[in-house]
Amino acid sequence: MLRKAALIVVGDATETLDTMYPYYRLIEAGFEPVVTAPQKKRYQMVLHEVKPGWTITKEWEGYTIEAQIAFRDVDPSEFVGILFSGGRAPEYLRYDEDLVRITRHFFEQNKPVASVCHGVEIPAYAGCVRGRRMATVPKCRFDLEVCGGIFVDEPCVIDGNLVSGRTFHDNGHYVGPWIRMLERYWAEHRPEQDRARR
Repeated sequence: MLRKAALIVVGDATETLDTMYPYYRLIEAGFEPVVTAPQKKRYQMVLHEVKPGWTITKEWEGYTIEAQIAFRDVDPSEFVGILFSGGRAPEYLRYDEDLVRITRHFFEQNKPVASVCHGVEIPAYAGCVRGRRMATVPKCRFDLEVCGGIFVDEPCVIDGNLVSGRTFHDNGHYVGPWIRMLERYWAEHRPEQDRARR
């Protein structure tokens, strides 16, 4: 049964701000954030930034986060939406067959999807970005375009059910539209017993 909940996909080296900002925004909006990963355990997040004078990203350890459910145990029909967080994690997570199954569900059912930074690597690998306009960090432009997507260098890109941003610097631009999309989807699809309680 559909719950007022959204999945956040993480793994080791998931970007901290890419993850925690939407996590708490979901709670503020009355949604349950459900963290999912390869296994139900605690994961190490990281901080990514290009230091002054550097031309590549430097990485520091960030907070840790507990995954409540493993990919293999996720029934995506229970969830209103999904967010693909950034960091290095998506590069490794994208090959997980259960994550591919989950990802395709949200695109096929036209549910609200959010992606930031390297998060694009997951829907790209799952074959869900062909013809879709997306923002991502410029170094992931190739991953998007080689899978048929269209790179847009803007802080928030909305293409149907898909909302995307480039990096955590865009959190204030793309997360709000995704939350509003979740609210509309929930209002239209929430279970009858939930409607009756209102």
